[in-house]
Amino acid sequence: MSPLFSIITVTYNAASTLPATLASVKEQSCKLFEYIVMDGVSTDRTLKLAIDAGIEQSRIYSSPDSGIYDAMNKAMDIAKGEYLIFLNAGDRFHSPDTLQRLAELIMDNDFPGIVYGQTDLVDAEGRYIAPRHLTAPRELTLKSFSEGMVVCHQAFVVLRKLAQPYDLKYRYSSDYEWCIRCLQRSRRNVYFDGVMIDYLNEGMTTANRRASLKERFWIMSYYYGFWPTLARHVRFIPRFFRHKAIESKGVRSLKTD
Repeated sequence: MSPLFSIITVTYNAASTLPATLASVKEQSCKLFEYIVMDGVSTDRTLKLAIDAGIEQSRIYSSPDSGIYDAMNKAMDIAKGEYLIFLNAGDRFHSPDTLQRLAELIMDNDFPGIVYGQTDLVDAEGRYIAPRHLTAPRELTLKSFSEGMVVCHQAFVVLRKLAQPYDLKYRYSSDYEWCIRCLQRSRRNVYFDGVMIDYLNEGMTTANRRASLKERFWIMSYYYGFWPTLARHVRFIPRFFRHKAIESKGVRSLKTD
């Protein structure tokens, strides 16, 4: 019998961040999952930590890859669960009953194409910083993603048979493009009422952030049109600075605790 969920964590030298993720998976009250750790031949203690965590449902692999999205594709190829959940090293389920609530929601709604929820930003100790800068809408449609990645990738749970491979021509924003394609194929999207994921707020380098935003702009232009996308980005500027101010305030308050 196939598990309900395939939880996938892609790793490379993630010994400093992986323990929180492993603990989060292990403490889930719902055990209807397999846990796939797809490692890119780490040279630190990543693999030992994954093995020593003692998660009965885990399958651990380590082989060279060409980046995070290639590793995600490899994990999807071997996944057996009905639904896919991508949980990066450092990220956590919001509470021990998150999977149980997800399972009940899926069964009560006759196995929808996508289940999604909210995301909080946390620091390395798991302390709350701020809500994610974009709030997941209660009604999610294909058009929703014209406003950006309104649902965090980790809080975007997809029926496996709908999921296609990540497009490897995108180095930083293939998850955004993948979510759009999943939405194109999904007939029903169901809202998980509350926070689903605690997202580790590490931040990207300035160079990667700019490259990611550039990729996302062209993806958005392809699916939603160039001129509408350009107009939306003018509106995004104040939103970006509001988010940075809230995030910085959260970090400062944690440092004074």
